[in-house]
Amino acid sequence: MHIIRSSVLSLALLISTQLFAQNEMIYEPKEYISQEDTLLYQVLWPEKFKKKKKYPLVLFLHGSGERGNDNKKQLIHGSKLFLDNRKEFPAIVVFPQCPEEDYWSNVNRKEDSTGHKQFNFTVGQPPTHAMEQLMSLMDSLTQLSFVDQKRVYVMGLSMGGMGTFEIISRKPDMFAAAVPICGGARPETAKNFASKVNLWVFHGAKDDVVPPQKSEVMVEAIKKANGNVKFTLYPNANHNSWDSTFAEPELLKWLFSNTK
Repeated sequence: MHIIRSSVLSLALLISTQLFAQNEMIYEPKEYISQEDTLLYQVLWPEKFKKKKKYPLVLFLHGSGERGNDNKKQLIHGSKLFLDNRKEFPAIVVFPQCPEEDYWSNVNRKEDSTGHKQFNFTVGQPPTHAMEQLMSLMDSLTQLSFVDQKRVYVMGLSMGGMGTFEIISRKPDMFAAAVPICGGARPETAKNFASKVNLWVFHGAKDDVVPPQKSEVMVEAIKKANGNVKFTLYPNANHNSWDSTFAEPELLKWLFSNTK
């Protein structure tokens, strides 16, 4: 029994590795250089891309485990979603990679006495260096003639979910819609974007890394600011609620239906 189970797990890992390698080959690695610093990112182009056409632009922000400088790990979660739907939803999809020592959002992270992580978001502070580079990259990309400025979106998970809330707070006029997954932010920031960006927020009720309350308070704050927000709380999901999110049949249809 143990041998069979081990073989099944090994086969699943092999298939997963092969699929990830295939994704890597289709995404294009690029570098954004600004102020003598470099932000690594990957791009998925629409099939039969034409510079004379206009396409939606999707920014996808990875979690803390995918930080680094290999310009590969950020594709682990989410890249397959856009690849599988490339024909139905042609778009320019950008996966930047946050450096190992940096973070997308302004948040103090520490563990309590029980080993659980605590996230204390700060407001009124300059953006982290990674966020500053990211915003500069987005300013550059949205000026390209083939980008539809009315259809710019952002998604992110965990640290990237926090970064999603942060970037729409700092650049609410840029994005038509946002999908923060198991993220969070200070509820005071909701007023910055509630009337300008439509949101669909996701979290797992059993999340023992980023508590679901981090999303719940943001959803309530957005509602109080008269924002347009949907909230899906998966009752049995832990921190990897992005798996359930990516399986939502209406997710991309909803995302690409939003315009400025």
